Amino acid sequence: GGLPCVPVPGPSPGATCNNTKDSGERPKWDNKVQYLLTCIGFAVGLGNVWRFPYLCQIYGGGAFLIPYVISLVLEGLPLLYMELAIGQRLRMGSIGIWYSITPYLGGLGLASMIVSFLVGLFYNTILAWILWYFFHSFQDPLPWKDCPVNQNLTGHVSECVKSTPVEYFWYRKTLDITPNIETSGSLQWWLVLCLATAWCIVYICFIRGIETIGKAVYVTATFPYLVLTIFLIRALTLPGATDGLVYLFTPNTLKNPKVWLDAATQIFFSLSLAFGGLIAFSSYNPQKNDCERDALIVGCVNSLTSIYASIPIFAILGFKAKTNFDDCLDGNIRALTNAFNIGDNNITVENYKDWLARLNASDPSEVVSLNLKTCDMQTFLDQSASGTGLAFIVFTEAVIKMPGSQVWAILFFIMLFSLGLSSMFGNLEGVLTPLLDLKMVPLWMPKEIFTGLLCLTSFMMALLFTMGSGNYWLEIFNSYVGSLPLLIIAFFEIIAVVYIYGIKKFSDDIESMTGRRPNIFWQATWRVFSPLMLLVVFLAYVVVQTETEPTYDAWNPEYDMVPVIHVLSLPVVSKLFAGFLVHHL
Repeated sequence: GGLPCVPVPGPSPGATCNNTKDSGERPKWDNKVQYLLTCIGFAVGLGNVWRFPYLCQIYGGGAFLIPYVISLVLEGLPLLYMELAIGQRLRMGSIGIWYSITPYLGGLGLASMIVSFLVGLFYNTILAWILWYFFHSFQDPLPWKDCPVNQNLTGHVSECVKSTPVEYFWYRKTLDITPNIETSGSLQWWLVLCLATAWCIVYICFIRGIETIGKAVYVTATFPYLVLTIFLIRALTLPGATDGLVYLFTPNTLKNPKVWLDAATQIFFSLSLAFGGLIAFSSYNPQKNDCERDALIVGCVNSLTSIYASIPIFAILGFKAKTNFDDCLDGNIRALTNAFNIGDNNITVENYKDWLARLNASDPSEVVSLNLKTCDMQTFLDQSASGTGLAFIVFTEAVIKMPGSQVWAILFFIMLFSLGLSSMFGNLEGVLTPLLDLKMVPLWMPKEIFTGLLCLTSFMMALLFTMGSGNYWLEIFNSYVGSLPLLIIAFFEIIAVVYIYGIKKFSDDIESMTGRRPNIFWQATWRVFSPLMLLVVFLAYVVVQTETEPTYDAWNPEYDMVPVIHVLSLPVVSKLFAGFLVHHL
């Protein structure tokens, strides 16, 4: 009942089949802890910190967790278990595995490898941005705290004054962003250096495959939890932390179908399914290993990390909202005190509404002429953001207001870099392992040299994201490369295992590895629920995407971030990308 022996090259010279027998030369994990930490590090990434809390906020954490857990149980865990089991059984990368089931599925592994490569391009660019902020976090005061002085030394830079210091540092000092994607701009040398540094760090950690990865994950996979715990302890002591947590977990309605779509896609992408990295990591396991327990550990730790990270993040955002709310009221109080010649400290935050109502009744025209700001705590809490907006704008602004802001900025960006670096290991492994297993690397070339060439090629291609229009390109890659293709790949993966190879033979293989057959739950999810959920999510995703024109955000300091509608059709994107290759490569 085992998997068939097919002529797919194995990892050792001259090996024609290693489906049932270890060639003896394939690398192995030093211990089980290394393997689990690597899988957890690959699954737990930046999205756990800046995507999951955002979804909890906009849908209400109490409500969002319901479809999230359902998606984890019926979609995430079964697919994760299947990938770990198939990789452990066949001991090959994604291309070899799907080709061994049927040659017609060889393209499935190729698709996983291409997606992993493309995602790695822009993912490491985000790590370059994080490095840029990390290097600047040692300055006192932080460079995004105040607007810079203009060249004439007569005031502050007008572009910064019209927006905020945080936004100015991100869009002008970091990205030096162009007005639109058609205007490429030049390569930003500081981002090129940070990108080169990021790829060098990845290469050093990856130079000897799982031998060096296994050592690196002891730090990259565990350090973020230490930082999150430090942030949690500090955040809960800040004023306004309770407001942030109440806002985070206040439930909203579940009737909105987009809640279910976002929950299903979040758990799918958060577990890093269909990239090929998990298959590659599990292929270095011994045949006798409990992959079911591994899947449960990795899946549950990933989801619990998302919830755990949300608490300090929104406690700090609650502190930011409270500070902004108090600053807003203080400005209004000063305006009223000066306009009506009221003694200092007579108007306080507690009696502000009473004073405002009294003054508005006695002299409404004078109150109107002051143009008082509308100070509403709920409005400040509603200022949500995800992705780079949360990390580089919202959270950096909150850090400024915390005592010892440099320390918290340094810890925050080290944590983000550790999260991203451990995820990059999986992306690169999803590319390298299939190529090595299929003997695409010349025999005379050491693996270290080939890995270096792969990183160098990736660096050269990722220069696209260091131009003035690079952020626009990164939005396109993030929206289309790492979304729909992965849903298609995962759907055909589970169809291939269940209905082409056969669920009975697959169950026999699992029994030979773990000593027990998959129970009725796994059987039902693999046969019906998981494929059905993937199909529904895929169709819903297509419908949502086709209902709106493809757009990207362009920065206008006078209006903050304003959506600029550009129809990014395939010919337009192809023409722009071809222009980049001609002029810069």
